[in-house]
Amino acid sequence: MASVETAAEHERILREIESTDTNCIGPTLRSVYDGQAHGLFMEKLDGRIRNHDREIEKMCNHHFQGFVDSITELLKVRAEAQKLKSQVTETNTKLQDDGKEIVTTMEELKQCRVQQRNIAATIEKLTRCLPVLQMYSKLQEQMKAKRYYPALRTLEQLEQSCLPQAGEYRFCAIMAENIPCLRVHIRDVSMSDLKDFLESIRKHSDKIGETAMKQAQQQRSLNSAGMQQQSQQRGGSGRRVRKEMPATELEGQSSSPLSEQDSGILDVEDEEEDEEEEVPGAQELVDFSPVYRCLHIYTVLGARDTFEHYYRKQRRKQARLVLQPHSNMHETLDGYRRYFNQIVGFFVVEDHVLHTTQGLVNRAYVEELWEMALSKTIAALRTHSSYCTDPDLVLDLKNLIVLFADTLQGYGFTVNQLFDMLLEMRDQYGEILLKKWALSFRQILDQDNYSPIPVASQEEYHGITSHFPFQDPELDKTPFPKKLPFSEFVLKVYCQLKEFIYACLKFSEDLHLSSTEIDDMIRKSTNLLLTRTLSNCLQYAIKKKNVGLAELVQIIINTTHLEQSCHYLEEFISYITNVPPDTMNATKLYGTSTFKDARHAAEEEIYTKLNQKIDQFLQLADYDWMAAQGAGQASDYLSDLIAFLCSTFAVFTHLPGKVAQTACMSACKHLSTSLLQLLLEADVRQVSMGALQQFNVDVKECERFARAGPVPGFQGDTLLLAFIDLRQLLDLFTQWDWSTYLADYGRPTCKYLRVNPHTALALLEKISRAMKDTSRKNNMFSQFRKNERDKQKLIDTVVKQLRNLIASHQS
Repeated sequence: MASVETAAEHERILREIESTDTNCIGPTLRSVYDGQAHGLFMEKLDGRIRNHDREIEKMCNHHFQGFVDSITELLKVRAEAQKLKSQVTETNTKLQDDGKEIVTTMEELKQCRVQQRNIAATIEKLTRCLPVLQMYSKLQEQMKAKRYYPALRTLEQLEQSCLPQAGEYRFCAIMAENIPCLRVHIRDVSMSDLKDFLESIRKHSDKIGETAMKQAQQQRSLNSAGMQQQSQQRGGSGRRVRKEMPATELEGQSSSPLSEQDSGILDVEDEEEDEEEEVPGAQELVDFSPVYRCLHIYTVLGARDTFEHYYRKQRRKQARLVLQPHSNMHETLDGYRRYFNQIVGFFVVEDHVLHTTQGLVNRAYVEELWEMALSKTIAALRTHSSYCTDPDLVLDLKNLIVLFADTLQGYGFTVNQLFDMLLEMRDQYGEILLKKWALSFRQILDQDNYSPIPVASQEEYHGITSHFPFQDPELDKTPFPKKLPFSEFVLKVYCQLKEFIYACLKFSEDLHLSSTEIDDMIRKSTNLLLTRTLSNCLQYAIKKKNVGLAELVQIIINTTHLEQSCHYLEEFISYITNVPPDTMNATKLYGTSTFKDARHAAEEEIYTKLNQKIDQFLQLADYDWMAAQGAGQASDYLSDLIAFLCSTFAVFTHLPGKVAQTACMSACKHLSTSLLQLLLEADVRQVSMGALQQFNVDVKECERFARAGPVPGFQGDTLLLAFIDLRQLLDLFTQWDWSTYLADYGRPTCKYLRVNPHTALALLEKISRAMKDTSRKNNMFSQFRKNERDKQKLIDTVVKQLRNLIASHQS
């Protein structure tokens, strides 16, 4: 069984050797040698080789005759081949000899064709390179001529078009490497020009602003002239303002600027312009080409955002510098003018850049700058104007602010806040005017002689009445020379009131206010002048220590005439503001109440001065309170006092009747009260009946004065009522009518109704002490006489009854 398997395995290996490539029989042979029957395999292999040899031999024997025939035919062909070879060699030799000239000619033609091809290639290369060289030469010329934006365009064309077409040459590579450096150089040079431009406009922004404001002022003057001409053609009178006003304000104010001009040149160093010549446009002073050039260059370089950011940042810094006012700006108008010129110049430049560039600055950015500038400008003006005390400077500043606002408004900026600030400044201006007019009023009142104005001729009289509304038909009938009832301060105060109204009107002009608003402002300011300033000055004049009764009388007369002139002031205000006086909600002047208050204060001061003068005379009283009997005539001090009162009340003839009557009644009441206090003075411990009789004589002298009617207008014995208390008290003691007094006390029909029991008791105790002291001196060592003793008992009884009467009323 094993031998059969081995034989089958050897058969398989032999078939594999026969059918497999010799390079792959190694594994097959290894399997044979690995087995134990390789000898048997070798036998098998030899047998197979012998079989194949026999098959090969059979095949050769079968094809041998054909092989022999083929060799025979091949030998025959060799002879023919030798003949053909010799013929071909001969033909080739002839052909070689004949083609030598052709070959030479072809070589020459070949060389010519190569040269022709090289020339064409060279021409082609040069054609490609020549534009590069021309473009580069043009670039160098533009750089040399500082035409940087065209140079940048040339550089872009060279890089994107010419160099790629030229090919890879060394000089092209050098040019390509140099292009970024050229771009950086152009960018730096353009930025340097921009910095010079920014520095230049910073230095000359005041000149630019001055030119813009002059231009606006010129346009305003033209518009005003045109409006006046139209008004004259229509035959209208227009607003009747400033007919008598001194021309102290700026003539032209403001207007919108003319149409924008493209740039001129920044050459304004020592430029002097004739005022009569036309003012050039503000933009004509500035060369904006550095901005445009730099903008285009940065746009081409792809760095437009960087340029915009840089430009805006630098201009913001310049804006902050421009908006920083000088510390002494408030001292002169030129300081404010330079400040405004710089701001206007700054925004004129920004407005021109806004309208001539696309996106370098936008409206939002300019408005943001203007909002910042507006707030800082208003704050600076509020601060610096608060230091100003000169109304003329404030008025000039107002006109300058109006010109400043209208100029910028013409460029499209909102300026409402500036006009709101001007309304605030108007209050400050009003306060400054009030202070100035307070000094004027004080000076007028101090320098006045408080005497009626003498008039010598009709011309002089007409000159006075043309300045002050005074009408008196009775005075007109009297011949010259004559006297006006008031003093000069009436004329001066009235003229000052009109000047104040004019000054208020000056400030209210050109504030874009209606006539009604202007009228209301003037009336309110005039009311402040009347109720505060003039009122205080009048009070000061009235309360002065050295003012006399004659001066007070004249002040009353003067204020009466000023009060009567108040409605003329109202008509004057309506006239200059062109607002009817009967307009609804129109503010009324408080002049009437002001002058009434001053007159009342003067009246009160007259009463006070009279009483003080009476007190001065009473201080001269020197009564002998222990006198045995009276002198029989009035005391000297009282006679002098009565003479003084008579002369004083004679001066009161020009006063209103009630004032003179009130003054006279007040003086008499004060005299009566003072005499009673003198009698009841605590230092006077004793009063004799003789002293009381002398006192009674003095009171009768006072009653005689009152009965004589020193001031007309009293009905009957009305003035005597001032002394009624004193008269009843003295009658009670001189008549010794105590029974009647005690019996009728408290009844309306009592004879001594005005006698107070306290007063009667105090005087009775003084008389009692005097009688006791006199009796003690006369009867030191003896008993009282019977009548004196009885009288003393009567006095004691009356004193007791008076005390009981007082106690009963108190309970």
